[in-house]
Formats: sequence, C-alpha cells, structure tokens
Amino acid sequence: MEKEPLTRFGVSMPEDLVRQFDQYISEQGYTNRSEAIRDLVRRAMLEPGRLHSDQTVAGTIVMVYDHHVSDLPLTLMELQHEYHHDINSTMHVHLNHDQCLEIIVVRGILHRLRELHQKIQVQKGVLYAELSVTYADTHESEHSH
Repeated sequence: MEKEPLTRFGVSMPEDLVRQFDQYISEQGYTNRSEAIRDLVRRAMLEPGRLHSDQTVAGTIVMVYDHHVSDLPLTLMELQHEYHHDINSTMHVHLNHDQCLEIIVVRGILHRLRELHQKIQVQKGVLYAELSVTYADTHESEHSH
C-alpha cells in the first residue's frame, strides 16, 4: 500500500491550550503533535452530523439495561433478529444482579443503524444506549452502480 503524501500546515493556539494538548498527547502515548492531530481529525470526520444517512458504516451499539424489566431481554433479542443483516457480533456482560451490558458490533447503512439504536434506546428498562461509528466506507459511492 502506497503512503499518502503529507501536507504541512501551521496551527496557531494559545500557549495554555498547547501545554494542555502536549500533556494530553504524552498521556495518550503519542510521539508527536502531528499524530495526535491526525487522529483527532479522523475522529471528527466520523461525527454523525458529517455522515450521509445512506453511507455504509461500521461501529458499535453499547447498551446497559435491567434484565428484570418485563420482556425486555426478549424484545431486545427480537430487535437484533430483525436487524441481523446489520449485526456482526454481540457481547453480553452481567454487570450485577440486575443490569447487563451489551455491545453490538454493527455494519450497514447508517440510517438503518440509527433506526436500530433508536428502537433500543426507547425501550423501558434500557438505561443507556449509544451508537458509535468508528468506520465509514468512503469508497463505496465511487464504485456503486
């Protein structure tokens, strides 16, 4: 795989912000500011408002729920079966006597994943649900027919 050419540019910041940033990149294990800025920009490009609803993406839906709430585990399982083409994997963790953490690895059209997330988060007994996009297919639109 060929390396992409790099473009250099200057960034002006208040000294206090630079000190905070340098501390952050040191804590995160970066060896220089450029690496850290590239990662921050990549993360910003995956913000939900920047992505098209018909774009293919991958990520996770993380939820915490009370498994004692009537029929909630069954409802969540039925939702996952309804969206089985968009789900790659799940992990279920028992947090305590009442609460479960579930991580659903998803890949599909963004509007379908948002729809699944919304259907999960409105269920009575779901305490937390978040869709996180970690990959967007930027080449698909160039090759689609």
